Amino acid sequence: MSDSREPAHDELPDHVVANRAYWSNEAAAYVEPGRRSWGEPEPSWGLWGVPESEVRILPDVAGLDTIELGCGTAYVSAWLARRGARPVGVDITPAQLETARALQQEHGLVFPLLEASAEAVPLPDASFDLAISEYGAAIWCDPYRWIPEAARLLRPGGHLVFLGNSPLLMLCSPEQGDDPVGERLLRPYFGGLGRIEWPDDGSVEFHLGHGDMIRLLRASGFDVEGLVELRAPERVTTHYPFVTPEWARRWPSEEVWMARKRG
Repeated sequence: MSDSREPAHDELPDHVVANRAYWSNEAAAYVEPGRRSWGEPEPSWGLWGVPESEVRILPDVAGLDTIELGCGTAYVSAWLARRGARPVGVDITPAQLETARALQQEHGLVFPLLEASAEAVPLPDASFDLAISEYGAAIWCDPYRWIPEAARLLRPGGHLVFLGNSPLLMLCSPEQGDDPVGERLLRPYFGGLGRIEWPDDGSVEFHLGHGDMIRLLRASGFDVEGLVELRAPERVTTHYPFVTPEWARRWPSEEVWMARKRG
């Protein structure tokens, strides 16, 4: 099924190289969270573990070919497989994929895992019915590269679902990534989003405002079908230091985009 679209590692964009190095260092810390997520009986989304039964962001995936872009430990693909999908997980970081393969063996649930950037996936056009990213490509890849790539991979009528941080959270985030988000705007909306480089760890994220995201999705051949702004449930905790449950009860820290490829 492969083609020649994936660039050689020495030809990867600088942000892909930086993020692969970052996640190589972070991979060990995500083994146990990955194991917990693999063991969940129902999908739950984002920092706050909002249940799929409450937000209903997935279509019926039984019998669908799915691709998870920036899969990490591939727990989302595991959830899809248990619902009857035929998933493929794609990630640029070998250490993350090693964890995913180990968890496949632990759970007796094996599906293809591919080391590649979500911006250039070496698989044929129109191979999938659903492309999904919970964080992963949604924030770590250039949207002007990975969203058109998702469109290429999807069949006409295929679904695109992706979850990342909200623009509001990013506008209130200080320059150091682990400092907690506050109640003041610290970045300009115009010119303050897009590519965001974190000086404390060298990683690079991408965040678009809603208008830019809608224009990009439509230009890439998608119709927007939904935007869900996630709210932290009552009495929830998180080990992530950059946002508190109290903040995320008042303002959206995360959002889910749902789109469908035209045709």
